Amino acid sequence: MSNATTQTWSNWSGHVRAEPQLIADELSDLARTAPGPVRVAGAGHSFTPLVKSEGTILSMERFEGLVSHDSERHQARVRAGTRLGPLMHILQGIGQGLPNMGDIDRQAIGGALGTATHGSGPTLGAYHTQLETVQIVDGQGRLHDFNRAGDLDMVHAMGVALGAFGILTEVTMNNVPTYRLRRRKSVLPIADMLRDFETMMAAHRSAEFYYIPFSGYAQFIASDLSDAATTTRPTEDDEAGLATLRRLRTALAWLPSLRRRLILGAIAKLPAEDYVQDWLNVYASDRQTKFNEMEYHLPFEEGPKALAEIIELTEKRFAEVYFPMEVRTVALDEFWLSPFYNRLTCSIAIHHDAASDPRRFMRAAEPIFRRYGGRPHWGKMHSLKAADLKKLYPRWDDAMAVRRDIDPENRFVSPYMAGLFGIEP
Repeated sequence: MSNATTQTWSNWSGHVRAEPQLIADELSDLARTAPGPVRVAGAGHSFTPLVKSEGTILSMERFEGLVSHDSERHQARVRAGTRLGPLMHILQGIGQGLPNMGDIDRQAIGGALGTATHGSGPTLGAYHTQLETVQIVDGQGRLHDFNRAGDLDMVHAMGVALGAFGILTEVTMNNVPTYRLRRRKSVLPIADMLRDFETMMAAHRSAEFYYIPFSGYAQFIASDLSDAATTTRPTEDDEAGLATLRRLRTALAWLPSLRRRLILGAIAKLPAEDYVQDWLNVYASDRQTKFNEMEYHLPFEEGPKALAEIIELTEKRFAEVYFPMEVRTVALDEFWLSPFYNRLTCSIAIHHDAASDPRRFMRAAEPIFRRYGGRPHWGKMHSLKAADLKKLYPRWDDAMAVRRDIDPENRFVSPYMAGLFGIEP
């Protein structure tokens, strides 16, 4: 454990920074005695100040690995600090697989669960929907184990907890037998994608697309189960593509027609992809260019209309934006603070280069998301506070009551969390 008073913590993009009194990596009685507020850090891949604290930041880097597994039920109990990348290989080694994933595998499973991180697919839920058991240390240092069989309300209350209900230490995940996916990529006019949105997104086990600003085209990605032999996964060119879009933005922001033609020329050279691989070799991509991100989760049927407005806003007012916009679907669930609570969802994510201030772009886009009933991704940039959020979550008051019972002294409540949850200091 380190107790230096001048340490600095920052998230992945560098947008959020903190200077806590203590950065700790041992639980012991920290929950009860460490300088408050106590916040828990996973991989630092959230873009909101969830971890920021003037008190203690608890590192979960040493709380990693497989605890036990059940081959018949396809369940695995893992420590909350386990990163998704290593977790994939752990599960593959015991014949299991995550049913779905996002495109980044750097997060700790505890952070991914706590912020409702997700992949894409109209029948596939976010990571927290796999929870069978949850183990936490509460604000008074006591250890609790909750399971679906006897504590379903507690699992639903704490499955998406933002690190404010206790220190998540271990979870049991309901997985599936290991499997293979056939993944295909193609380029389509965005007008066609928006027109056929419902059909296109529902036609595959998992489907998503990226709209390339100032191009009029989207890259559509579909994944389906396959029994075929594996084939070679093509070399990723996402980073090279981003570099090209950044150069065209920088050189031709003042000449949009030429910028569009050159982007279209680059898109035309993109090869179509069609390959089969084991699940763990399909989902994740290597993201090296740092960015800041806003993502809102909207009723499924509102997605195309909201995206069309976001595209118009971007291309009329924000020539500096070059990152593709990511569009996914997520199945509904019953977790009280899940953005997917009781509704099939269309998720739209917008990005801004971490080297530039993203706030002007995000502030302009957010009212569009909100007008269509969007709920923000808990780990990505947004401006909502408790009064706004309470209107979006039918079980809000129930979740807050559970939080008070678990942490009556507000040990896990930072100023940011107080504003988010409406807790008086």
